Amino acid sequence: MLSADERAFYAEHGYLMVENAVTPDQLACAQAITRELIERSRHVTESNDAYDLDAGHSPATPRLTRIKLPHKRDPFFWDLLRNSRITEVLTDLLGPDTTLLTSKLNTKAPGGGAAVEWHQDWAFYPHTNDDLLAFGLMLEDVTEENGPLMVIPGTHRGPILDHRVNGVFCGAIDPSDPLFERNRAVTLTGKAGSMTVHHARLLHGSAPNRSDRARMILFYEIARADAWPILGSNSYFHALGQRRFWDDLQERTITGSPCLTPRLEKVPVSMPLPPAPDTSSIFRMQGSAGAKSAFG
Repeated sequence: MLSADERAFYAEHGYLMVENAVTPDQLACAQAITRELIERSRHVTESNDAYDLDAGHSPATPRLTRIKLPHKRDPFFWDLLRNSRITEVLTDLLGPDTTLLTSKLNTKAPGGGAAVEWHQDWAFYPHTNDDLLAFGLMLEDVTEENGPLMVIPGTHRGPILDHRVNGVFCGAIDPSDPLFERNRAVTLTGKAGSMTVHHARLLHGSAPNRSDRARMILFYEIARADAWPILGSNSYFHALGQRRFWDDLQERTITGSPCLTPRLEKVPVSMPLPPAPDTSSIFRMQGSAGAKSAFG
């Protein structure tokens, strides 16, 4: 469980670092499954529902930006979310009823693995209230050199910056935005098994991986059950229809039960529209819309 000081830090700054979020055995299992999933990508020639390929991907040298929805690729990743210290942290911050929005396993390849431009998750999927967060479980040691997550403390309590370029939602802010205070950024590094937590409204990004080691982080994006999605984002469940949405919602319930009475709060909302030419991943969204890079 989190201490009172840790909960207060998260409330004030919008992020948290949790060490030893999983056991050594859980970490080893997650690493082994990830290696196997990467191995299976060797003969994938274009991005699909499971893989987002990075430049230079080949059978000899698999290079991925992301494994999509890992909890659907192997049930271990779902069990890890529901039965580990991660679950305790989740309950401490969001309460007893929680829903998974999505999962992703970002596998930044060595020697230039793609950057994630600065953005706020909230811009992609506004809800009826902002009790939403993301966990980032480090499957390998994360250092300054291999593209760690960077955050700007306190921005979860500020405005939602413009994520459009040329009138299109690109999933990234303009680095020249006067409200973007890059000099205040905090870099989150840690040992394998550590976990970052960041609020959905917190400004964050990550540079390319310039090291000779992969940077593998398992992300879960999660909402308190009474935070309901607003129609118009690119989450797959908006296209399911009523019956399939209900079935899917129950499958995405992590703890407790679904809430059918959304809590409405006065939160800043700007819909992520018009969509970018390619919305299949944040990397392709930012690239296809021509987002300006903050990483040179």
